[in-house]
Amino acid sequence: MALRTYAIGDIHGHLDKLRQVHAWIADDRRHQGGDDVVVHIGDLVDRGPDSAGVVEYLRAGVVGGQPWVVLKGNHDRLMCWYLEQPSRVDPRLFEGLSWLHPRLGGLATLASYGVDDAELEDAARHGLARAAVPDAHVAFLAGLDTVYCTDGVIFVHAGIRPGVALDQQAEQDLVWIREPFLSDTRDHGRLVIHGHTVVEEVTHYGNRINIDTGAGFGGPLAVIVIEGREAWRLSASGREALLPPGGR
Repeated sequence: MALRTYAIGDIHGHLDKLRQVHAWIADDRRHQGGDDVVVHIGDLVDRGPDSAGVVEYLRAGVVGGQPWVVLKGNHDRLMCWYLEQPSRVDPRLFEGLSWLHPRLGGLATLASYGVDDAELEDAARHGLARAAVPDAHVAFLAGLDTVYCTDGVIFVHAGIRPGVALDQQAEQDLVWIREPFLSDTRDHGRLVIHGHTVVEEVTHYGNRINIDTGAGFGGPLAVIVIEGREAWRLSASGREALLPPGGR
């Protein structure tokens, strides 16, 4: 029997939604039995109301021995870089943007840690942020892996660069890529499960499945089940087959 793997999309600070999908997983697990792993696809933080709660929930679960894998998203890396050196700019951001820009959601994350004065000077905000974010959270985010693999599946935040061996992939692509990955129809050797690019509903493209349904923008938090290369959407009502184009 293939190892069962659950995959959860971009969380973006929504602890309530995360607890809900974990409850669905627990219910499915009771019906199915056997061993499983739960993969969180990254972007734990930003935009939502409780990034601090999400990080602590996942950190505590991993430390407590839960069969959870937590991957790094671009927003998680932006938070780490800000805490290390606030002047560091990710080359993938448009000019003039930073983690603290409203489009990115860093201010909402800091507010969840109690740093919520919009009038603070940059240096003062950074000092308060370093004091407010527990060292255990900083270490947890900094230590996140970028890829998790099973025999037939790759789990990654944004995607992979087509045609590049897995052990040669650049972290910048793994947490940020859109094109040429999204339009590439070739078989990547393994089915790729990813988020990062918002879709209206979980979509199976044949060579990849996108599970970012926009939790950070008011949408639902998606969770799927993978057994071998078969996949199902998971909800309060149970499983629904997730089929590639052509339905096979």
